[in-house]
Amino acid sequence: MKFNSYGITLFGIFLASTLSWSQLTPAEANAAVMSGDYSVKPDIVYLTANNYQNKLDVYQASGEQPHPTLIYIHGGGWVEGRKEEDVLEAIPFLEKGWSVVNVEYRLAGVSLAPAAVEDCRCALRWVIEHAKDYKFDANRIVLMGHSAGGHLSLITGMLPLSAGLDRECAGDKELRVAAIIDWFGITDVNDLLEGPNMQDYAVMWLGSLTDREQVAKRVSPLTYVRPALPPTIMIHGDADDTVPYTHSVRLHAALDKAGVPNELLTIPGGKHGEFNHSQLETSYAHIWAFLGKYLPSGK
Repeated sequence: MKFNSYGITLFGIFLASTLSWSQLTPAEANAAVMSGDYSVKPDIVYLTANNYQNKLDVYQASGEQPHPTLIYIHGGGWVEGRKEEDVLEAIPFLEKGWSVVNVEYRLAGVSLAPAAVEDCRCALRWVIEHAKDYKFDANRIVLMGHSAGGHLSLITGMLPLSAGLDRECAGDKELRVAAIIDWFGITDVNDLLEGPNMQDYAVMWLGSLTDREQVAKRVSPLTYVRPALPPTIMIHGDADDTVPYTHSVRLHAALDKAGVPNELLTIPGGKHGEFNHSQLETSYAHIWAFLGKYLPSGK
């Protein structure tokens, strides 16, 4: 076979192109083998309430050792959203070798407050009780959510049994998590029911409950601030017009006063979750540093 200089050039371009397509970046290589490193168990019913089946998905890491486990709770103002819409939130944790539990709960169209809180508490209890079955490390369970999911992560990790919101799946032991990651979550539900910070989604979640102010206080994380709560990191944009930035500022101050390890990462000019790549990278750098400081070591 003979090539002139033009043919050699074309062949070189073809060969270089072929090699570039066949050589995987580290991220591509990880993605290629992920299906062998994880198994997915979808739509596990963890609670039936009001004739509604609450389900969760488990992304289970391979290996025999217990894995740190993220419980992810989706947002949507307690009135909308689906766990399937937020599957990609699991990827940073899967990349670190974690297991992830992706939770759904009753929205306002099915049950008003405090149903969503009760459901997420039941999901946490399910994870703890099934830790051996799925190789969850019960000492390294972390809650995370965005917006209403941030609120539900906070309240799920902060509630004491004495609050009386565990009757759907009662137990005699306090539910404990290793840390909470709150992305711009609501901390004072009453603040959103009327006045300058009123939000339709909050009004819809409480509906026409005759004691809505009392219920709102009962499901507000600020109500339960006390010493010995889980270490908590909050990420919030200071231009958020859906969940006021002051909600995280107030929680940060209250946790400081109670001596609870916490961090508030402020995203300058950040809207409601509309963060750019740089802001997201910064956020996760802070998250991993925070967890590295406060998460217990593995067995």
